[in-house]
Amino acid sequence: AGLPSPLTAMRYHSLMLDEADLPDCLAVTSRSEDGLVMSIAHREHPIVGVQFHPESIGTEHGTALLANFLANT
Repeated sequence: AGLPSPLTAMRYHSLMLDEADLPDCLAVTSRSEDGLVMSIAHREHPIVGVQFHPESIGTEHGTALLANFLANT
């Protein structure tokens, strides 16, 4: 909560998730500017995954993003 949308996040890899391979229980929650999946969440359980580095100096509002994560898990 309280984060701008969109926000800039740092990624250091070229690996990506193929959305077609996601099971129905997972939902895409963010994408990069070029449409790549950057985060997912389980539809029923408090499980999330990200393809970027919230701790990086290159991620806008990274500290707030991590604080939100800790408060909600």
